Amino acid sequence: MAIPVKHVGSNSTRTDPLVSHGRHFGRTIHSFCRIFPLIKEGLSREVQFKAGLLRYTDLSNQELREHHIYKELVEAIPDLGERLLTSAEPEIHYIAEMLNKGSMGACADDTKSLKSVVIDWITPLGGSLSPPLSRNVKTDRGCFHEQTGRLLCPATLNWDDNEIQKQLKTGQIIVSGDNWPFFLYRDHTLNAENLWDGLFQGELLVSAFKHVFTCPSSVEKETRATRAGNAEIHGMRSVTIASLAYISTLVHTLCLGSSAVFSRNDKATDSERFYRSVIEFLETPSETAEVEDLLRWWNV
Repeated sequence: MAIPVKHVGSNSTRTDPLVSHGRHFGRTIHSFCRIFPLIKEGLSREVQFKAGLLRYTDLSNQELREHHIYKELVEAIPDLGERLLTSAEPEIHYIAEMLNKGSMGACADDTKSLKSVVIDWITPLGGSLSPPLSRNVKTDRGCFHEQTGRLLCPATLNWDDNEIQKQLKTGQIIVSGDNWPFFLYRDHTLNAENLWDGLFQGELLVSAFKHVFTCPSSVEKETRATRAGNAEIHGMRSVTIASLAYISTLVHTLCLGSSAVFSRNDKATDSERFYRSVIEFLETPSETAEVEDLLRWWNV
């Protein structure tokens, strides 16, 4: 028997555990995901698998990727698989809506928390930013400010070249999501002879990760791995590829960039492409050894 549908306007939606699970899903499994189609298609495939009507070898690479996300979602939430199998479509809509509410809420909360404190992190020790940056208005960030522009500049370009700066500001150079910016690198430095040297180990990235997954006060401590806060609440024991992509995109789009929203329609920062590029790059089979080394570094 299907579980009765709880309407969005009821008090129960504010405390439904699905919202909390949705927060974790968006941070650690997938941020740019249309959850209802994901569930519907994943559920349909599972039924066909059990009936012998479909095999994994029948799926395209994209379908395999989507089904893997679906399986991660089901495995992350106790009894969700059984609940979906016994639910009518209105209940599945409700489940997807609650998960989406949690995912979007987590991003909004993380953005609100990070967009102010990031100014402290990028201000030179004992110095100040010139001109100063507003903590609440982001239109002066991105390529329009020396400090945020330098951190967002693709590491293959020279920010100190005035012509490069001009072309970035005017849009003559369009930065696509798969051009890694300097802030992703340790010491904001690209090693042209070893592109993996320090990649996804940038100090700003580490601070943002700890701020979101451990607790804000942990930024001043040595711990890099997830040992408390949001990570502990959801039983997160290690840094994942998706969580690195989430934090990287959050910093790129909503902390250093001038965008006000974390959106797949954000053409200025190309946030969805940036997020997907990080995921795809870190899941590339030829990069497996380097990615394993990277995750070991994070999980020390």
